[in-house]
Amino acid sequence: MSERVITPKSRGFLFLDSHPGGCRRLVDETWQAVPAPASVPAGGEGPVALVIGSSAGYGLAATIAGLARAGIRGIGVCFEKAPARRTGTAGWYRTAATARLAREHGRDMVFLNGDAFSDTVKEQVADLLAERFGGRLDFLVYSVAAPRRTDPDTGDVYASVLKPVGSPHTTKTLVFDENGAPEVKEVTTAPAEGDDIAQTVEVMGGADWERWITFLAERSLLADGFTTAALSYIGSPLTAAIYRQGTIGAAKSHLEATARTLDERLAKTVGGRAVTSVNAAAVTQSSTAIPGIALYVGLLRGVLGDAMVAPVGQLVQLWDQLTGVRPLALDEEGRVRLDTWELDPAVQNAVAERWAAATSDTVTDLADLDWFGDEVRRLYGFSVPGVDYTAAVETDVPWPDPTA
Repeated sequence: MSERVITPKSRGFLFLDSHPGGCRRLVDETWQAVPAPASVPAGGEGPVALVIGSSAGYGLAATIAGLARAGIRGIGVCFEKAPARRTGTAGWYRTAATARLAREHGRDMVFLNGDAFSDTVKEQVADLLAERFGGRLDFLVYSVAAPRRTDPDTGDVYASVLKPVGSPHTTKTLVFDENGAPEVKEVTTAPAEGDDIAQTVEVMGGADWERWITFLAERSLLADGFTTAALSYIGSPLTAAIYRQGTIGAAKSHLEATARTLDERLAKTVGGRAVTSVNAAAVTQSSTAIPGIALYVGLLRGVLGDAMVAPVGQLVQLWDQLTGVRPLALDEEGRVRLDTWELDPAVQNAVAERWAAATSDTVTDLADLDWFGDEVRRLYGFSVPGVDYTAAVETDVPWPDPTA
């Protein structure tokens, strides 16, 4: 037993420990926010799905929405740290909580902890699909955000960077001082140089997604009508220079080009589909690292309040489209658009006005910083209503048993 009281300690938006009880309750809340399905597959025989990046952000939302709304069974893949001197990562505890709910609802969901870029994990998934899930895969959702990737063929290691392209970019950004007071500062990011763009595309583009499809297809594991979706983001003109027009944007463009290639290929081989799903802004562990995004999301919340659509609400919409509950609605680039509420011109104009007026003195009136701060803490299991943070909690939570 490793019970102790866990208090939030952070360096900027990065927390050093996670709270198992808060992570568990947050997963419970997310599951409860999913509308009940119109029909539940008999005997737990729902479609077989693979979610790559299943423990955080939109990948976690895809996993929970898939289980609770679409009745999926299958495999989640993520890369988390076990409890040791410090607590486990938040994703470790969220995965344990998701597995528990899946069992309680009769969903056969296996979670693998490992490097999704590696062929070793791909082989583990292929073996599980063949031995446990009837040798067929109906859906694959790809949601991977990583700082680096090792190419399984060459052993080359690629590193992604967050940089503008062409020239330095100066933007407003939100930080909090040592007393927790918000500050709006300007930061300048140097432009990409050398092979920064190519390296970022290798990590965050479509190469690994395509490799997964090829790997599973070669083992005849793709069901007739197999459909795959990679999760993406476009975002506001206010953040475009550092995001969509920057190195990450180049990777997202590659991801979308990969979708078009895969869509043609799957249509010919299994009558299937490949799409990208453009999701809307949210507070995630990945997004808080991008200059300007924290300020932008806080201002967006200030404009929209509860009209913002949470990640799990967006993924419910995606699963409904993938499973035929509602028609698959694509834009002219073949993308599912779940971000229309964010990019509505009236919303963007209102956010832009607040952005221009945002200073350290005015930001608390323009942005919903209480909500933003809570959302950051909730990523690590803190600020979750109903959790007693003065009580000791067991930190040594085991990984879900894949043989259960």
